[in-house]
Formats: sequence, C-alpha cells, structure tokens
Amino acid sequence: CKVRTNIRYIICCTASWVLLLWIFCLPKDLFDDVSYSTVVEDCNGRLLGARIADDGQWRFPACDSLPEKFETALIEFEDRRFYQHGGVSLRSLSRALLQNIRNGRIVSGGSTISMQVIRLSRGGDRNLWTKLVECFMATRLEARYSKDEILRMYASHAPFGGNVVGIDAALWRYLGSDECEMSWAEAATLAVLQNAPSVITPSKNRHALLAKRNRLLARLYEGGHMTEDECALAMDEPLIDQPYAMPRHVPHLVEWHNKHNHGEKVRTHIDLDLQRQVDDVITRWSHELRLCGAHDLAAVIIDVKTGEPVAYCGNADMDYERAGRWVDIARSPRSSGSILKPLLYCAALQEGQILPQMLLSDIPTDFGGFAPKNYNGTFQGAVPADDAIAQSLNVPCVGMLKDYGVMKFVETLKDCGITTFNASASKYGLSVILGGAEVNLLEITKLYADMAACYQTVDSTENCNFPLNDKMALYHTFEAMRKVNRPDQFDWRRVSSVQNMAWKTGTSYGSRDAWAIGLTPDYAVGVWVGNADGSGTPNLTGARTAGPVMFDLIGLLPFSHWFDKPEHKPRHIRVCKHSGHRAGKYCTETRSIQAFESTTEGPVCPYCHPVHLSLDGRYRIIDRSEPTITKNVFTLPPSMEHYYKKIHPEYVSLPPVKANPHQANFQDSPMKFLYPSEGSILKIPRKLDGGEGKLTCSVAHLDPDVELFWHCDDVFIGVTSDIHSISIPLRSGNYNLYVTDSNGYAIFNHICVL
Repeated sequence: CKVRTNIRYIICCTASWVLLLWIFCLPKDLFDDVSYSTVVEDCNGRLLGARIADDGQWRFPACDSLPEKFETALIEFEDRRFYQHGGVSLRSLSRALLQNIRNGRIVSGGSTISMQVIRLSRGGDRNLWTKLVECFMATRLEARYSKDEILRMYASHAPFGGNVVGIDAALWRYLGSDECEMSWAEAATLAVLQNAPSVITPSKNRHALLAKRNRLLARLYEGGHMTEDECALAMDEPLIDQPYAMPRHVPHLVEWHNKHNHGEKVRTHIDLDLQRQVDDVITRWSHELRLCGAHDLAAVIIDVKTGEPVAYCGNADMDYERAGRWVDIARSPRSSGSILKPLLYCAALQEGQILPQMLLSDIPTDFGGFAPKNYNGTFQGAVPADDAIAQSLNVPCVGMLKDYGVMKFVETLKDCGITTFNASASKYGLSVILGGAEVNLLEITKLYADMAACYQTVDSTENCNFPLNDKMALYHTFEAMRKVNRPDQFDWRRVSSVQNMAWKTGTSYGSRDAWAIGLTPDYAVGVWVGNADGSGTPNLTGARTAGPVMFDLIGLLPFSHWFDKPEHKPRHIRVCKHSGHRAGKYCTETRSIQAFESTTEGPVCPYCHPVHLSLDGRYRIIDRSEPTITKNVFTLPPSMEHYYKKIHPEYVSLPPVKANPHQANFQDSPMKFLYPSEGSILKIPRKLDGGEGKLTCSVAHLDPDVELFWHCDDVFIGVTSDIHSISIPLRSGNYNLYVTDSNGYAIFNHICVL
C-alpha cells in the first residue's frame, strides 16, 4: 500500500512537473533573436524598398496573410492533416519511420508544420532527442496559437533558397512582386522550394525542382484543387528564373527608416503612383540642372491633412554617379535663404506689430554693423508689408525682425517644429531672416503645411496648438505669397485653369542653396536645388531653378480651390489709405479692413500730419508770426521719400520751407543721411592693390536743386548737387560728419570706423 502511495506521489509529481514544463516550454516570442529586413511600404502596402537583415538574409517581418494558392500547395506538400492534428501526427511519424528503415537512411522526418516551426525557432543539430523536444513543444504551440497563425509563422521563417527567407521575401525575389495573382505553378514551386533550399534552387538542380513541382501539381489535381486543364497548363509553365532585385523607390527614405526603424515593417504615407510621377519629373529636371552646375536636387510633397509626406525625393537621379548622391538633402540642414520671410510676416501680423499693407522702410540701413541690401540692389523707400514678402525684399524684412525680436522669432520657429536651430539667438542675429540659420527641406515644408492645416481646422485660436494660429494673419500670409510672379512672368491669376497657390523662393549666400515652397489648401510642395558638398553654382536662384521644378510637381496634384476667407468673429478697423497703418486723426483718406482675432489693431499712422502753408500753398511756414493755412498731408521722411517718389509718380512732396535760416528747425530738416545711418560702426575694405578704401556717404534732400556742403571733423570735403553722394578716405577712428545746404539747414552723423 505504501509502495502504491509512493508511486502515485511520484506519478503526480512527475505529471505536475511535465505539465509545468509544457506550460512554460515556449518563450514569449519564438523568433526573438532573429534579425529581420527593414521593409518600407507605401500607404497601400506596396513595397517601396527594403534593406537586408543583419545576418545577410532577405527575411521580411512576419506576414499578415498568405496567398491562397500557396497556402493550399504548402499544406498539400508539407502536412496534409495540418488542420486535423494537435501538433504531432503519429501517422506521419510512423510512415517516416518505415520509410527510413526500408531505405536504410533518413529520407523523411515525419514533422508537421507545427514541429517545423519549433525547429526553425530553435535551430541546432537534428537528432532523435531534438525530434522528441519538437513534438513536445509543438503541442504547446498548438495550444497557444491558431492554425492560421502557425501557418503564417512557418511561411515567414522557412528558407526559400540562397539568402531568401520567408514567403514575402520569396515573392519579391522570385516573382518580382507581391501584387500579382500567383499561378498554380508558381505556388507549387515556392511550396517545394523551402523543403530543400540548399540543394534545389531556381539556379541549381532545375530539373529536380521541375520534377518536384510537377509531382505536387499532380497531387493538387488529385486532391480536387484544380481541373485537368489547369494542371496541364501549370505543368507546361516555365520554372521561375533568377531572383529579381528589390524595388528601389525613395532610397533615402528607406535608408532613414533602416536607421530609425531597423528590422521593422513600416507603412508610410507615400503614394507610390504619385512617387513614380515625381521621380520622372525630378530626374528630367536633374539632367537639365546638371548642365548649370547644380548636381543635386531634393523634393517633398506633404499632405496638409496628415502632415506626412506623400512623395519624397532625398536626392535625385541615383543612377548618376557623384559624391553626394547618398546625401539625404531633404533632411540635411541648409542655409534657409529667404524662405523664412513669410513666417516672420505671419508672426508679426499675429502680434499686431504690422498690418498687411503697412508701409515698411526700404532704404539703405545699418543695423548695428549689419547693412543688408535687396537682391536687385535697388530700394523703394517705403513698401507695403505684403509686397515686401511678395518681392522678397531684404531691408524691410530685417527691419521687421528687429522690431519683432530675433530671440522671439527663433523660439517661435522652434515651437513650430524646426529642430535645426542649435545655436543661441544672439549668434544668429538679424541675418537669420536672410539665410543666417539652417533649416531642412522636410521640416520647413511641413511647417507651411501645418499653417494650412491650422487655418482650415480651427475656428479660433483656442482650438489650435500650432504657434501661428491667427486665421486672419495666416490668410494674409497666404495672400502675400500668392502675389509672387511665377517664373514665366505671366499673370497666372487671370487663368482659371492654373492651380491657385501660394509660394516662396529663397537663395542662400554664395548661390549654394535654391529653395521653393508651394502651398495649396491640400498640399505643400518643397524643392531644393544645389550641390550636396556646399559648393556654389553661378546664377543659382530659387525662382529660376527650384521654382520651375516646384510648379511641375504642383501640376501632378489634384486641383485645389483657394482658402476661404475667414468669417469668424468679423471686426473691422480703419486704416490709412496711403500708409496702411491704423488711421490716426490726421489721416484724411481711410478704408476698412477686417481686424485680426487675437491681436491689437496695429500702430497708428506716423506719416499723416498737419503742415502750415503759406496762403498761396507754395511754401511751408515755420515762422508762426506769418499768416498760414493748415492742411493734413501724407509725407515720408526725406530718406524714404528720396527712393519712394522715383517709383510713385503720384506722390506729392511737401513744398519747400520759406527761407529763414535763423529759425531753422533741425527736427524738421529737409534732408537726411541715407548712408551711413547715425551711430554706425563700419569696416572699410582695402582696395585690390592694398591701398586704403573710401567710405561713400549719401544724403537725400527734399529740394532737388539745392547744393550740399560736406565736412568731416570740421574739415571741408566738397560740394554735391543733384546726386548727393561723396567718397571720403577714412582710417580707423571716430568721426563727425556735418552737411549743410544753401538754405542753412544742417545734419550731423557720428560714426566709428574699425
């Protein structure tokens, strides 16, 4: 009795131990130590590209489904009773044992698909003990996973010859696609290929592979899976040939995901059909631009709704051998040129520092040693803010940034998603708006797409976390960008069939980077042209090179209607018709504009003011003892008026001051320094021959017929008339410039020469 009790105890303990061993014999992930290929797909699951696994195998991550014909052929060839057994088939094991005894060697293993999954996950030598372990673990596998999951697990990790592992990789390597309808012959070939992948492959022992395939086709016919005619046609079908190369769409994007999502299957937002069209356009332009010395070209198209790229070209024409072809320009920091100007305009509008058509100063200006010039070398004196953006004028934008604040602007851009600003705002300085900082194409294009998305998805600023979220400010920014003339110079707004869009170009210092950003309510398109090594290209500009490429890409996209004008919480203010500032009490001509939702109403007009005129209106009167009439007029300061009236014939200058030198009012002086400005710190470059250079000074005067007398530190320099410009040789030091006119008015300027 005691012996029986002990036996029962031993049996119970053994059973419990076996049960626990059975429960915990499977690891959480059977293929945890297996390396996979990085697989990148488009938005519809089509393969864009892949990178080989760390062990040199083409092994895609586990598949989600199997081709129906392949599944049928695989079960027929490997495990007919797959859906009837519980992981181990005694019938198969018995049959294999008899076959091995009869042949005097191992010709069959009798393993089920479940047992083969265990063998693939464990590896190692194959012997009787490992066979028993596989049987044991296979039953646990069946308890944990469904039959379909086990089948997919096996198909995903079975070898298919050479360095091809798994059905998904096999479909691409042997059939060249996973989209086509698989034939019975192809399904049977792949089913038998994984049985002895090191012995029989499409390039080795093809006769044996053909015979093996045809035997399986005959079994499929006998099993009722195909008709006699289908079987005959399948047997006549040629064998699959040499492996295909993997697709090579968006190679830079695939490489980026291989680095950041290594060994994973990634579903992107790329539309392969659109990507192919983009690649054709980019390749064509790449060939043309190469003749001009620009060897690299990048482009992205961002879907406004998702904020993700639907087309991506990190660098064009990978077949063209060059040093920088593998540089992903779309993610590489490059000098921004003028591409940030609309963002500053939007931010300044949102803060209420400017209004859309408010006049900005456009004259030669020295901003503490930084003296920017406009691209065309001319000045307009004063220009509406939206025109300054449309014409990409440097001086007004630098002045706008000075008023807005460099640090504040840099922080705004960072909050908008720009990650390339690594230095302090003080290091960038005012040049940040002209290309003094670096951005990358993907981020800056996405930023513009986010602006469009924010405009269309919010009703008020409380609903949008995007920093540039005032709808009126955004709308006026889009409108300013829409005013830019296209490269062909025709008035495209008169042609209804042309895509309605906003756009901006930019060119970095030294003609190293050419940019173009295009924006519709549905898409943002960004293009960069230049050389990956940073070398300059003669005549490289955003408008001439990147702009035409961008317009061709816009032409590939569905037509978009323009942004609807905001109607939420309408509030109107009066602005001066002449200056665009908020109308003051001296503004005689005004108009109404819709105000911004989240800002103040902007600065009051500083250019409309009362003047005292003689009774006949021919002179300004400063001596208040004389009889006068008072009139409200719009006038600009002399330095601005000097340039402004050249392109605005309708502008009326103030009449001259009635001569009375003894009562000259220096605050009401008819002249002003154009260059240098008061307190400038200058560095005068030497001549080519090494001699000392000269400082060229300019003054504007309201009276075109007056003569000016120039002095420097009480030393007479000379006299000018008509064009008041003079060159003065100066060494390092501090100087006082003194200029008088023939009426007795004078202006002073203190400068420092380094």
